[in-house]
Amino acid sequence: MITMLAMALLIASLATVPARGRPAQVSDLYTAAREVSPWWNASAISGEYVSAAAFLGMAGLVLAYGADMLWLPIGAAAGHVVLLALVTAPLRRSGAYTLSDFAEWRLGSRRVRRAVSACVLVIGWFYLLPQFQGAGVTLAVISGLPVWMGWLVVMAAVVVLVLPGGVRSITGVQAVQFWLKLTAVTIPALVFLAVWRLQNDADAARPPYFHRETTVTADTAAGIHLTAPAVVAVTGVLDGRRHTGERLRLPAGRHRVRAGTRLRFPAGAAVPHTSRIALLRGDRWATPFAGGREHPLAATYSVLLATMLGTMGLPQIMVRFYTNSSGRTARRTAGLVVLMLAVFSLFPALFGTLGRLYTPELLMTGETDATLLLLPHRIVPGVTGDLLTALVATGAFAAFTFTSCGVVVAVSGSIARGLGGGVRGFQTAVFVAVAVPLLLAPWACTPQSAALVTVAFAVAASSLCPLLVLGVWWRRITPPGALAGLLAGGVPATAAGLARVLGDPGYGSGWLGTLLEQPAIVTVPLAFAVTVAVSLLTPGWVPDRTDQAMARMHLPEDLLPEGPP
Repeated sequence: MITMLAMALLIASLATVPARGRPAQVSDLYTAAREVSPWWNASAISGEYVSAAAFLGMAGLVLAYGADMLWLPIGAAAGHVVLLALVTAPLRRSGAYTLSDFAEWRLGSRRVRRAVSACVLVIGWFYLLPQFQGAGVTLAVISGLPVWMGWLVVMAAVVVLVLPGGVRSITGVQAVQFWLKLTAVTIPALVFLAVWRLQNDADAARPPYFHRETTVTADTAAGIHLTAPAVVAVTGVLDGRRHTGERLRLPAGRHRVRAGTRLRFPAGAAVPHTSRIALLRGDRWATPFAGGREHPLAATYSVLLATMLGTMGLPQIMVRFYTNSSGRTARRTAGLVVLMLAVFSLFPALFGTLGRLYTPELLMTGETDATLLLLPHRIVPGVTGDLLTALVATGAFAAFTFTSCGVVVAVSGSIARGLGGGVRGFQTAVFVAVAVPLLLAPWACTPQSAALVTVAFAVAASSLCPLLVLGVWWRRITPPGALAGLLAGGVPATAAGLARVLGDPGYGSGWLGTLLEQPAIVTVPLAFAVTVAVSLLTPGWVPDRTDQAMARMHLPEDLLPEGPP
């Protein structure tokens, strides 16, 4: 009840934000009239990053796969350093509204613009999908309502927030919400640390086990693997036979459970696992590159490449730098973002470790996104647990709502600008932006939101990143080269993402499975190579105004002419 009340109050407060009325100019929709200060803008960008994946999903991935997953926040923070060094100021000086505008301004090609807009849509939809997933998990855990109710709540909140004023109507609340989300993890972390009693040294080499008697309900029919015999009370269908609560001694090995079956494990029993998540001993869990994945070193490098370079291709992040007044303030904004994200990234490792101790049954169900939501009651039962759960759930709701707002603004801007812009076109595009991930959500087979977000990073790194880096720093890039690079990197990365989102979790093994899961290690170099090669083969296609464009991007602001480019 406390949790639902806190979320209701948050929703009510959000509803008052856009009440300032319709923006007077179209520039308000896309750039907030370029009046946002570096600190305010950095807080808003950090709020964009702290999505369902960062708030809920990272703790779940650390619970499941251990130290290997800590490269994700490291890659994201490093991505903003790369963004600061290579793209931020020149992109802001270009004066374009969106990434599609920049592509057409730099290369003078409507075909490249349309290809970039298509990439923005795909990346945005891949990024929105885990926000819907996180909303469904949060509402289901705290209220027992169907998962799809969370999807509808987020969709409604996003439409209400974005429609009236685009970027201007969400910037302030996104900045405030970053600090709300930081508070929502800091206070529980301090309380948890105050009451946390560490396992003894003998636990280090053990697989995860139940520290107290625990009942697990199977949401779907599944196969589970027992690493050791266990005495389990079973209510439901197990291995084809119905049971009514009697205690059975189950041998080690594979067992089948039907949806709705309840299994009560005694304290000390090893946690079963499913085919989705390999069960790791403590020493392997805590060691990088030793996790339960094939080719872990290649997979980790691929994740790092995707997050570092994909950051500059995320449309909801890039559009933020257009709201700064100059390239200098855009650089200052990017520097502040690195510091803010570094602070927030301290918490996933802690919550994942606590989840291994207090919520190990999630390794069996695969619903690891619920780790942070379940920890308060497991560690501090009673009223304190209720209050902490309310705080965490409110922060989670803010995470996926306001990240969704930023993505919807970026996607809607690309759609509307391609159709000629205007307030009416933007507002129509908002409904298109939220409709596609809502339709995909029931078919998504990957339960972890952070894993879904890496799909968006991989597509961004494989398509928009090469275009931005070469468009900013290499004068010989041509429209055919840019278009070929977008296709060479973006198409296979998108195909791999769809296979991961919509396919069976066992879609592949060996190198094929690794590349389908993390394709950036192949698709990013391919995109750069194809862009360069085709551009060199088409030197006559270099735009006539290339020198003027390069000068505008790289000269100091006080030397630039007044007015739009």
